[in-house]
Amino acid sequence: MSDVMIRVPAEVRDQLAAVAEARGISLRALMQEIAAQTLTPEQIKERAEHTRAVLAERFGHYVTDEESAEMRRKMREAAAAHRAALAEAESSR
Repeated sequence: MSDVMIRVPAEVRDQLAAVAEARGISLRALMQEIAAQTLTPEQIKERAEHTRAVLAERFGHYVTDEESAEMRRKMREAAAAHRAALAEAESSR
């Protein structure tokens, strides 16, 4: 196993350390989890294609490009709203 050094602001380091501590794992283990859960654009595309195939095969629903684009837009909006709510909650502490 090779080591790598990643430079991040102190706030990011402290946040990652707090998350690792709360989970009862090392910072190294947390970073391995994050890396394992983060998909490449190609992996995202493969999963989307697989999902479309399953929906078509099992449910007879063929997802159009327009439906996919609309769902991505809704997911981006939901994620942005969630981040804004978290930021608001954090600032009110």
